[in-house]
Amino acid sequence: MAKDGGADFFTTKLETAVNWARKNSLFPLPFGTSCCGIELMATLASGYDMARFGAEVVRFSPRQSDLLICAGIVNLKMAPILRNIYDSMADPKWVISMGACASSGGIFNVYSVTQGIDTVIPVDVYVPGCPPSPEGLLNALLRLEEKIAKGETFSQRRVREQAEGVRI
Repeated sequence: MAKDGGADFFTTKLETAVNWARKNSLFPLPFGTSCCGIELMATLASGYDMARFGAEVVRFSPRQSDLLICAGIVNLKMAPILRNIYDSMADPKWVISMGACASSGGIFNVYSVTQGIDTVIPVDVYVPGCPPSPEGLLNALLRLEEKIAKGETFSQRRVREQAEGVRI
């Protein structure tokens, strides 16, 4: 109780509070395979410091992470491994596709390179460029945080993934 006799509290929905906590405490799992991986490392270093935006602790285990950052070329032989890593992550989970190679196959329009990781796993945010800049990844992280704050429920995400034709 406040000194004037009024109540000293605020109300909110539990879902809003949980989404606020989720967006401010992302645990990224880096999947860097080529030159985009170097840009990912630069973003995590002190010059750009991705930790300022809530992605403090980088995890190298899919069971401990909720954000997969795929940076670089994904060959067809790596696609099932990427899918296995995605499936090993606990829900809710998000994916950032970083760079032209991960987003669309880049300049490698050959049989051995996937033409975008969205054919293997659902992608939430794309980062353009070859190689993409660290600022681009930070911008993608902020867009993802906005998306998490809106609070897409699990059932809505499943319906969207099925509509996009991504194997669940």
